[in-house]
Amino acid sequence: MATPTALPTSFAPADVLTAANMNLLRGAFRVLQVVSASSTTAVATTSATYVTSGLAATITPSSSSSKIYIVATFPYDSSTGASQAHATLFRGTVAGTNLAAGGDPAFGNILAVSGGQLRGTHSSSFLDSPATTSATTYTVGIKSGASPTFTAMINGSTGTITLMEISA
Repeated sequence: MATPTALPTSFAPADVLTAANMNLLRGAFRVLQVVSASSTTAVATTSATYVTSGLAATITPSSSSSKIYIVATFPYDSSTGASQAHATLFRGTVAGTNLAAGGDPAFGNILAVSGGQLRGTHSSSFLDSPATTSATTYTVGIKSGASPTFTAMINGSTGTITLMEISA
């Protein structure tokens, strides 16, 4: 991994970067690789524990100091009644490491309302530091919080997960 060197001390925020200045920054905070996966398969659950949404992707970091930036987007639907749904991100499968700081949920509550059916698109991002050069899988898990049916990738709509390795 290239190590960036300092910009000249005379460099000011309003200055335009020259080719020589840009070379000094080579390797710092660059996107090294991008992996993306998508699904159109609807996944419905009434489970109060996390199940896979069908969105998962695997990346092999080139350096153990790299960060992985994860972006996931998926359409959802909740059945009528008091509705609550959650999405979180796991390193590995839904039986793996929940990346949420408090354990639930890393991607947040999707909805929490009284009555009515809700549909929409949930989109979230997360920055992980896996500290490995081994293949690492990230999976979006979903669960229902108040016993309605919660469905991801409704009506054949597409959900995606994108992983970006960022040099440190």
